[in-house]
Amino acid sequence: MAAANGQYDAAHLARNAANFAALTPLNFLARAAAIYPDKVAVIDGPRRFTYGEFGARCRRFADALRRRGIAPGDTVAVLAPNVPALLEAHYGVPMAGAVLNALNYRLDAASIAFILGHGQAKLLIADREFAPTVTDALARFGKKLPVIEIADGAADPRGTMQFAEVEYEDFLLEGDPAAPWSPLQDEWAPIALNYTSGTTGNPKGVVYHHRGAFLAAMGNAITFGLGPDSVYLWTLPMFHCNGWTYTWGVTALAATHVCLRRVDPALIFAAIVEHRATHLSGAPIVLNMLVHAPDAVKQRFDHVVEASTGGAAPPSAVIEAMERIGFRVTHLYGLTESYGPTTICAWQEEWEGLPLAARAGKMARQGIANLHLDRQRVADPETMQDVPADGETIGEVMVRSNTLMKGYLLNPAATDEAFAGGWFHTGDLGVMHPDGYVEIKDRSKDIIISGGENISSIEVEEVLYRHPQVMEAAVVAKPDERWGETPCAFVTLKPGAEPVSAADIIAWCRANMAHYKAPKAVVFGPLPKTSTGKVQKYALREQAKEIGA
Repeated sequence: MAAANGQYDAAHLARNAANFAALTPLNFLARAAAIYPDKVAVIDGPRRFTYGEFGARCRRFADALRRRGIAPGDTVAVLAPNVPALLEAHYGVPMAGAVLNALNYRLDAASIAFILGHGQAKLLIADREFAPTVTDALARFGKKLPVIEIADGAADPRGTMQFAEVEYEDFLLEGDPAAPWSPLQDEWAPIALNYTSGTTGNPKGVVYHHRGAFLAAMGNAITFGLGPDSVYLWTLPMFHCNGWTYTWGVTALAATHVCLRRVDPALIFAAIVEHRATHLSGAPIVLNMLVHAPDAVKQRFDHVVEASTGGAAPPSAVIEAMERIGFRVTHLYGLTESYGPTTICAWQEEWEGLPLAARAGKMARQGIANLHLDRQRVADPETMQDVPADGETIGEVMVRSNTLMKGYLLNPAATDEAFAGGWFHTGDLGVMHPDGYVEIKDRSKDIIISGGENISSIEVEEVLYRHPQVMEAAVVAKPDERWGETPCAFVTLKPGAEPVSAADIIAWCRANMAHYKAPKAVVFGPLPKTSTGKVQKYALREQAKEIGA
């Protein structure tokens, strides 16, 4: 029987040491340190590290881990804000063959204890700022775990981890910067473990591999327009999908990382001006913070700052407002399971001539498959058939790519369900437009079915965000005896906003959309959010159940 590829299957055409090397983002740092040893790689307040120094610190990190008994496949957890130690962990930990578990520092002690146990962490590196939480988490963890403390100069002195074995800078001195790290043999080997920010139940452990990290980092860096002269401001948590892989992607282009301990509009505007930052990322809540920052902290800059956003659909009103203060917004879409962004709302030249509102509406869509994604589709989850590209028929967004997780750690049932039919099921409902751009309409659990009609909560929120007094809005289903469900709006007004009533909000919506889609109830106040800034709609649904007709 003839071979599948005939003459191309000959033994002398096989893969060998000369024509194959496993893909890993660790090589980005090795290259940058060798070619640009004197270029500034990392800025952290008054501190500066060149690429030569950055590379040496990461090699020390890896060797120090090995000397402490960390073996290939072991999990090393890090609880820290966007400081150099966490950035260095993205290289030092996998250089030792270990798996990085960057912890969400906004989680409570019980959640952190669960993750440490589920991920079988062998070592914890934690910032002094979170000493009380770490103390509580380790007590709940119930087993001895070696701890290394980051006593960063900008740390909030809320406490000192008396149980820490060594401070981070002293830990680095335990390692030899000349110690070699073994080239990766298997690009499918795990590089990182990230936990989903689930709103109910325990979070799931998402396992990334070196190949996916390499490809996602390259794809995201190219898509976002990063280059050697770029200055990336870390407004996106590095713990979130490993900073959407920009922890590796910025280094791939030998650009400059600017660390930022906390997201504060005053610090962000100051850093843009001082360091001439060219790029930043964040959830729509971050953009909203910048737009509504007090005039006293806003600073003008003479260059356009590229801002990528994802995690939820940014209202077009927010995109418009960002453009007015000097930012150009790129809308991305993705999940923890996909290393962050899978989709980009790619710019089309013909949009340039559109009025700002119409242009922002185009840009608010999720868009087309990212450079590194194999394919995305909108399909009926039951039949697995694509929906018509009419911009109206709703289906589930599904993707297929090298840049998808290996699976959920110790959870084969959830892994099989996520990959059913050979596609990753995102759980997001959307439409396919005639131009091939996808638009998310809702999470499957968030769609509102009123009198048999599907109402997109995102569509209603889009209208609410255009109200001149509204700063934030979320819409969920409220049980209704007649209609089954009706929209219920939760609204946060802008600081100093003029008084607005529920009737005013409802009238605004009825004037700007189909009447049946307008909310029947409005609640004013701050919105509950997850640790990654997403609105906790499950909590709002519970509140809505208690609201009278």
